[in-house]
Amino acid sequence: MRIALYQPDIPQNTGAMLRTAACLGVPVDVIGPCGFAFSEKALRRVGMDYVDRAQIARHDSWEAFLAVERTAGRRLVLLTTRAEVPYFAFRFRDDDVLVMGRESAGVPEAVEAAVDARLRIPLAPGMRSLNVVVAAAVVLGEALRQTRAFPET
Repeated sequence: MRIALYQPDIPQNTGAMLRTAACLGVPVDVIGPCGFAFSEKALRRVGMDYVDRAQIARHDSWEAFLAVERTAGRRLVLLTTRAEVPYFAFRFRDDDVLVMGRESAGVPEAVEAAVDARLRIPLAPGMRSLNVVVAAAVVLGEALRQTRAFPET
C-alpha cells in the first residue's frame, strides 16, 4: 500500500500525511510541482520528527510518477468526491496506491482518466468534503484492514 499526493499545496497537510504514513508504515509518493517549497527544512517544520521515519519518493511530474507505477504494475486508486463507488465497497490489494488530489483543486481530468479506480467517502447531506489527510486516513484504515497490512506492534 502507498499514498500518492498529487501536487500538494498546503505544507501542514503534507506534514500530517507524512506523519500518518510513517506511523502506519506506508510509503508516500509526492508528485510535483508542490504549492510550497518542498525542502528538508520545510518538511522538518511541518512533519516534526516523523519525517525521518517517512518513506518518501519524489516525482517531478504526473507523467514521471505514472511511468514508475505502470512499470511496477500497481493499481492507482483515486479518492474523489466525484466518484460513484464508496470506499468500503471496494476490494483493495496490498500494492494499491491511494492517490490524493490537491487540497485546493483535486486532480485534472487527465489524471482522473488515468487511474484504475475512483472512490468516494459518503458524507452527510450538505457536506462537501473532508480534509485530505482525514480522507486518506479513513480509506487507508479500511485498505490496511482488508489487506491485513497493519504494522506489527
